[in-house]
Amino acid sequence: MAIGDVAAPVALRADGLAKAFGARRALRDVTFAAAPGELLALIGPNGAGKTTLLEILAGVQSASAGSVSLTPGEAGWVPQQPAVYTKLSVRENLELFARLERVDDHEAAVVRMLEQTGLQERAGDPLGTLSGGNRQRVNLAVGLLGRPSVLLLDEPSAALDPRQREKLWELVTAAAHRDGVAVVFSTHDVAEAERHADRLLVLADGELLYSGAPADLRAATEAHDALDLEGAFVRFLRERGH
Repeated sequence: MAIGDVAAPVALRADGLAKAFGARRALRDVTFAAAPGELLALIGPNGAGKTTLLEILAGVQSASAGSVSLTPGEAGWVPQQPAVYTKLSVRENLELFARLERVDDHEAAVVRMLEQTGLQERAGDPLGTLSGGNRQRVNLAVGLLGRPSVLLLDEPSAALDPRQREKLWELVTAAAHRDGVAVVFSTHDVAEAERHADRLLVLADGELLYSGAPADLRAATEAHDALDLEGAFVRFLRERGH
């Protein structure tokens, strides 16, 4: 069912979110919802408000106005910079965060995440010895430890090579499709958004300008027949004065 259907289940709803830093308005009346198992990509130019929006959804910072509603279960938050400890082993990091987040049966949760991320053989290795891709998998595992209903990712594939990105997205899409986790992720890679997202949210100067399927963004621009999605995205922003 579509999100607009009143009978459709909703994992996350943001209503009228606004955020001001002094005279600067980082977000302006942003409203959207996400269904269980849906993947939403936040795209927009630098300074559009993507990270600010994700941090408000995660509860890292408060909104100046508006509200956020989640289904039972906390959101899993995966910031761009891994919030893990390089001197601790993979297992020790997962055990630490499982205890901090008061995960039920934290030992079983750690075993589950090691299996899902394919890091069982690296469980005893200090995080600082891992590749960037494996560190990001640990970061993602931390976000999924508590079986969240919503997973929030800030540019999760930044600085990863193509093979590492593929492994990361296998984990993310499995969480959405197998476990029904609603995923909201930001990215500067429009092709990545087109490949993995069910729906795009286009932000510019704190405003939500578009919410819809990637394929439909072309139809929202002039001369859409001659454009790939990245070209359509740039044209869409230009036509709206951004």
